Amino acid sequence: MDSYSRHRFPFAIVGFDLDGTLLDTSGDLAAAVNHALGSIGRPPLSVDAVKPMIGGGARAMLRHGLDATGGHDDATLEVLHRRLLDHYEANLAVHTAPFPGALDALDELAARGVTMGIMTNKLERFARAILGGLGLADRFAAIIGGDTLGVAKPSPIPIQALVDQCGGGKAAFIGDSIFDVQAARAAGLPVVACRFGFLSQPVEELGADAIIDDYAGLIPTLERLVPSAT
Repeated sequence: MDSYSRHRFPFAIVGFDLDGTLLDTSGDLAAAVNHALGSIGRPPLSVDAVKPMIGGGARAMLRHGLDATGGHDDATLEVLHRRLLDHYEANLAVHTAPFPGALDALDELAARGVTMGIMTNKLERFARAILGGLGLADRFAAIIGGDTLGVAKPSPIPIQALVDQCGGGKAAFIGDSIFDVQAARAAGLPVVACRFGFLSQPVEELGADAIIDDYAGLIPTLERLVPSAT
């Protein structure tokens, strides 16, 4: 990568959501949901059924799973939430892996001098453990979870914190859910949505500034976006 290409790249910072954006975590999350459901005799859900439930945090994912298999009450949700988290923590990366082309995209961004960060509604300790286990943690200047600041997406606060921890400057965010788009927009960042993510609605309905079909399209798409004035 020549110095001119690095200089003309429009963003100093690129932030990523984790589940359904950088990593395919659906197999391990579905296993955790099914462990919790099975503990009260509920039928298991397929990975494809769980994917649209991901993105709002473990409690919301479990609530959707309970509603899909017979409904829930608050007391049951609390008990099963703990069971889900315990199972997931013991099986964080059995099936989890980066999406195809993701590592190449990270390499190219790094070669352009871009600082990268993660903002996920997953608990921070889980995010750090997964990224560390995959040998990816050192690539990110910020790793912010849904519990890090006491507020999660769609609040813009964690996105703003990511930008600050990455040194400040022109930034863009990459995600796959309405929470990602709403949070990035509220923080004043352009946002790219992933068609391959864990979508709960058509990707065109998310309201992102751009859509990528795969990671081969990320760099060209970012080059076409106009950074915010902030």
